[in-house]
Amino acid sequence: MPTERDLAATIDHAILKPELTRADVDAELDIAAEWGVFSVCVRPSDIPHAVSRLAGTGVKVGTVIGFPHGTTSTAAKVAETRQALADGAAEVDMVVNIGALRSGFDDVVVDDIRAVVEAASGHIVKVILETALLDDEQIERGSRLTEAGGADFVKTSTGFAGGGATVAHVELMRRTVGEGVQVKASGGVRSYADALAMLDAGATRLGTSGSAVILGEARRVDAGGQATGDVDSGSY
Repeated sequence: MPTERDLAATIDHAILKPELTRADVDAELDIAAEWGVFSVCVRPSDIPHAVSRLAGTGVKVGTVIGFPHGTTSTAAKVAETRQALADGAAEVDMVVNIGALRSGFDDVVVDDIRAVVEAASGHIVKVILETALLDDEQIERGSRLTEAGGADFVKTSTGFAGGGATVAHVELMRRTVGEGVQVKASGGVRSYADALAMLDAGATRLGTSGSAVILGEARRVDAGGQATGDVDSGSY
């Protein structure tokens, strides 16, 4: 059973809703710092501010590329990646070209991934497949293409497509890729039980806006109590 500290080390705290004000973002950044999560995943325009506000906390700043639909051009994704890193991002989560993947245009998909990986210059790249829009064959193929493109993680979801991570999809992704590629579960991971289920299925990173709820339950369990089953009200 992971401790609160162990669980925090798996969490990318999501701060991605388009309607968030600066005050909203600051409140979420402070939650991330308070609970000592691994990183935040912020909107690209929020990177410099997040880096400044989290300085000295040990919490990394990540961002999203081609978010949330994945349909921007490869050149745009490359430019966005370079700007994100220049602004201080440590990791990037890119959305796969979903239409190309569903069309069977594997060369387009892998070239898109590879270009972002190259632009990231050794920084961690996660590839979001948007599993809610894919069948199992497409998830499996997308996972293989993620590995072929040199990315570090294959990730389930943006949290903005009407569905999120499932245990079955995480297990499928984990079976498909080799040990050199990790799996991130995101979208709908809102409780301590959700987090444990995704980790048990093979995920090593969790994307969630419910960090305080999840880690609060972990703290109660560490202290000998029972998880409450509370869930976060966020959409990610």
